[in-house]
Amino acid sequence: MKISREAKVGFMALLAIVMLYFGFHILKGSDVFSRTYKYHIVYDNIDGLTASNPVLLNGLNVGRVQEIKLLQNRGNHLLVTIDVQKGIVVPQGTGAVLADGGLLGGKVIHLAMGTGAPMKDGDTLIAKKESGISAVLQEKALPLVSHADSLIKNLDLVVGGFQETGLILNQVLKNYNQTGTSLQGLLAENRANLLAMTSNLNKLTTSLVETEKELKPLLAKTGSLADSLNALRLGETVTSARKTIEELHTLLASVESGKGTAGKLIKDETLYNNLNRTMISMNKLLTNFREQPKRYVHVSVFGKKDKGPSESPLDTATTVK
Repeated sequence: MKISREAKVGFMALLAIVMLYFGFHILKGSDVFSRTYKYHIVYDNIDGLTASNPVLLNGLNVGRVQEIKLLQNRGNHLLVTIDVQKGIVVPQGTGAVLADGGLLGGKVIHLAMGTGAPMKDGDTLIAKKESGISAVLQEKALPLVSHADSLIKNLDLVVGGFQETGLILNQVLKNYNQTGTSLQGLLAENRANLLAMTSNLNKLTTSLVETEKELKPLLAKTGSLADSLNALRLGETVTSARKTIEELHTLLASVESGKGTAGKLIKDETLYNNLNRTMISMNKLLTNFREQPKRYVHVSVFGKKDKGPSESPLDTATTVK
């Protein structure tokens, strides 16, 4: 029996379709020759989970993600359908943990087995999520980014302060440069005066040294004089002089008041008049004795005593005032 060409082409096409179907599922990780159970999971966010992502149990691939649907009537939640090998018993309370697939990226679902009775085909698992590497890195990096931002702002402020400080320093250095130039000019103009002043200071220093040499003997004599004054007991001398002055003051007060001989001599006019009269009488007696000595001394043996005039003309010249 001869097979026509058309039958051959049709058989080859059917074989190619079957191979393509099985090859597609094999490449997706599906076990096309074993039966599976379907379970449903409802997530609010699948973080990039796609169909054909693996379902793991303690790190072993036991299934795959079959389908993902958007549930708009339930707040845009996502219904994920997974295929699990028939030989895997999934008890009640099992959770489907959505996690990162590792360093290569992608998402996987880990089965966290419960302790209840076995679940039936088409039951719904408990949706759970695990913080992946990116989430952990983001959580840890966020404070660092915040601190880095604050640090950058502080650095900007510091740089701004350095700029202002630089301007101020430039102005200060400019002023110092001008001051230095002015000082150099001033020193150049007054160099002769400064030299003369230095010379005068040297002369003055020499003169002070010579003066110090001359003062040393004088200071030694002053010390000797001070020792001598201390030896004189100036305190006792001053006390004695004070007593003498007080006694003299008392004496002068007595004289002034007319007490005693000196006081009466100074204050009593009667004594003064009597003394004055006595002096006049003595003057008259001496004058008369000088002019008429014979009245008082007689040396003649035979002669007659000459008494002479009773009064001398000179005696009447003096009168009591």
